[in-house]
Amino acid sequence: MPLADIANIAEIFAASTIIVGLLFGWFQFREFKKRRENAVAVELMRSFYNADFAEAVSLIRLLPDGVSSEELRARGPECEKSAILLTTTFETMGLLAFRHIAPFKLVQELAGGLVVVTWRKLSVWLESIREEQSQPSWGEWFQWLSERLIAVKADSEPAHLKFKKWRP
Repeated sequence: MPLADIANIAEIFAASTIIVGLLFGWFQFREFKKRRENAVAVELMRSFYNADFAEAVSLIRLLPDGVSSEELRARGPECEKSAILLTTTFETMGLLAFRHIAPFKLVQELAGGLVVVTWRKLSVWLESIREEQSQPSWGEWFQWLSERLIAVKADSEPAHLKFKKWRP
């Protein structure tokens, strides 16, 4: 076999090896991304499965929409502690969604309604906290997430209606 033929075969083999390596890398990257999204989903779900979070939701859901800081504080320190817990939890979710670490659709399906209701209740209180603390960015990702979810919710149907005919 002539040396030129051997060189051509070697080039074909090298190119094939590179293509296979790139394909393998691409599949590995997709698998890594999927695992990361699953890990984030599990962590987001865990944030809902603790007694403090459940207690915070039960206290805040009883508040009127747009509760003032004075009225919230008049209900006791546990109520403001609950507002802070929910704000910081949803703040984290908002940043994770913005950075594409947590898929927005997952956040929407997991906590969309709760985030929107909590925002309705706490938005006025949050503005007063920003003024009191001279910190206009306090709760910024909670607000960002709420505004995005409100916009999306207007165009979406609740899961219990949308998937009414779904069967396992």
